Amino acid sequence: MEVMTDQGFRKTIKYLRAFIIISLIGMVCLSILFFGILAYANILGAPHLAVPQSTLYFADDGTLIGESTSGQKRYWVGLQDMSPDLVNATISIEDKNFYAHNGFDYKRIIGAILADIRAFDKVQGASTITQQYARNLFLVHDKTWKRKLLEAFYSIRIEMNYSKKEILEGYLNTIYYGHGAYGVQAASNYYFGKDADALSLAEASLLAGIPKGPGIYSPFASMENANARQHLILESMVKNKYINKGIAKKADGEPLTLTGVHSSQQINVAPYFQDAVKNALKNQLHLDENTIALGGLKVFTTLNKKQQAIAESQVNNYVATSSEIQVGLVAMDPKNGSVKAMVGGRDYEKSPFNRSVQAIRQPGSTIKPLLYYAALGQGFTPSSTMRSEFTTFHFDDGQGDYTPHNFNNKYADGEITLAQALAVSDNIFAVKTHLFLGQETLIQTAKKFGLSSKMDQVPSLALGSSGVRVIEMANAYSLFANGGKQVNPTLITRVEDYNGNIIFEKDTSTKKVLDPAKAYVMTQMLTGIFDPKLNGYTKVTGSTVIKDISRPYAGKSGSTETDSWMIGYSPQLVTAVWAGYDIGKPIELVAEKTYAKNIWVNFMEEALKGKPIKSFKAPKEGVVGVYVNPANGKLATSDCPVRRFTYFVAGTEPNEYCTEHLKNAASEGKKKKDSEKVPWYKKIMPWGAN
Repeated sequence: MEVMTDQGFRKTIKYLRAFIIISLIGMVCLSILFFGILAYANILGAPHLAVPQSTLYFADDGTLIGESTSGQKRYWVGLQDMSPDLVNATISIEDKNFYAHNGFDYKRIIGAILADIRAFDKVQGASTITQQYARNLFLVHDKTWKRKLLEAFYSIRIEMNYSKKEILEGYLNTIYYGHGAYGVQAASNYYFGKDADALSLAEASLLAGIPKGPGIYSPFASMENANARQHLILESMVKNKYINKGIAKKADGEPLTLTGVHSSQQINVAPYFQDAVKNALKNQLHLDENTIALGGLKVFTTLNKKQQAIAESQVNNYVATSSEIQVGLVAMDPKNGSVKAMVGGRDYEKSPFNRSVQAIRQPGSTIKPLLYYAALGQGFTPSSTMRSEFTTFHFDDGQGDYTPHNFNNKYADGEITLAQALAVSDNIFAVKTHLFLGQETLIQTAKKFGLSSKMDQVPSLALGSSGVRVIEMANAYSLFANGGKQVNPTLITRVEDYNGNIIFEKDTSTKKVLDPAKAYVMTQMLTGIFDPKLNGYTKVTGSTVIKDISRPYAGKSGSTETDSWMIGYSPQLVTAVWAGYDIGKPIELVAEKTYAKNIWVNFMEEALKGKPIKSFKAPKEGVVGVYVNPANGKLATSDCPVRRFTYFVAGTEPNEYCTEHLKNAASEGKKKKDSEKVPWYKKIMPWGAN
């Protein structure tokens, strides 16, 4: 054996020393690099984990009515709202050491490297749940070294800043399960038609196998592959002590019912209302469109699904399929302005234009209650009288002449009261009142009632010649119904972000903007359209629907050549209905002129069915009720053929009794008395007096 020379030994020692030094330098460099990466990750802080999520819309009872659509179904649910079997199945098959490692499973990494070397290809993955989560959030799914390095860096940042619970919850809400379903909630809904917390072990184990390859392991792609992977997952759960063999065997053979339908495909509730909600999110809450569409918001709305269905049904029932008439309907809770139902047209698919909130149409006589409310503050009372006759108004300020007409050119040709003028919708009385108050008064009053549309200062304004929105008119009448409290049309009660934080909640405070006494007097006058006691030279305008009502209502109809309206309310609900042609074509068919009233009365009756029948509650002070003769507004006597109980602002009630029927009563009494004095036989045989 050749003995190593001193020179050879020294050379070996030299190389060994160099290797050790280089190794130490390398280790120091790697340590510096490692700690540098950690320090840099620490400086950068927590990566933002927000991912695109579908925004969900809920009715007032908490049921889902719609969601944002982007081709991807994404819903966020907390870990506590997931089936424990699904969580355990996912950890067992994807990353059994999830709770033990710091983002990297080094044993799996080494095993994967050896497997790749043996196969001369990348055949086995070693990504942990943290790494997969990082890739889902920030990176593309290619197999490059750059992606792997970035994935590792993001994994470090995630593990440094988030708990295992947060990581697992985020991962389960972002992984792709195929068919457009991202996350466990969307997948549970799609495959089994249920929420993620309701999954059985069999369903959970099948679902947990899909993310490895949705195109391969989805039961809709291959039930055989799906069952094989389900079996593998159940075995891993037994091995990792999540379940025993008996439970696994039972789940492995359990028959499953698949749906294959996204929940949103089954939902098509109130599309016009949902559009209005999205518009409110943008213009009132000032949220950007991306947040509205993909922010994972939970939007809790005021919609009542039952009342919405009734509204749509009544429109379909009364408007002929052959008619081109369109309809706008808004129903509100007068106490708080909550919009309970909305119809913006007859077919959203054909025309998404919302006639309830976007269209500006002439309100006709439905504007008169606002005018007469202003008049009550200027000395008018329900018993105030004016002459109703064909009238031409002459103006010296360049406006020329103005000749309004009553419906069918009928006039009283005599004095009528304000209460009767409102009930029969006398236009002459309205224009005279408007001019007496000053033409700017109605404009200012309309603003007080929340009408924002521009109004022209003209005599015809008293007859509704300036356009308004249906939703604004419903809101205006709410002020009468609630006793004068200011409310605004409300579509949204609360908005939560994807983490459940409340970012908006409706302000429930209110303030008085109308005098409660005058508001109540107006409400009582508005009940007159359904009261035949106020029939005069023509019938009250609600006479055609009186037979259909079963509870007290107040309201007003209105019509122009191109618009038909009915707005009315009970103490619990206000509804405004408009009908007309989009192009402003005249409404000529008699049936089409009845649509608004028929839809209104039948909607109100159905919507309030089963609810207590309530009368309008008078304020504690400020009003006085007396019986009057509706023909002249004077205090009624027992001899008046018609007596109507009428409310007045305290101090304005009439103090003069009707004497018109006293004379007749006296005359009839004298005849009766004389008749009693003369024996009957003398009346027929006067010659036999003795």
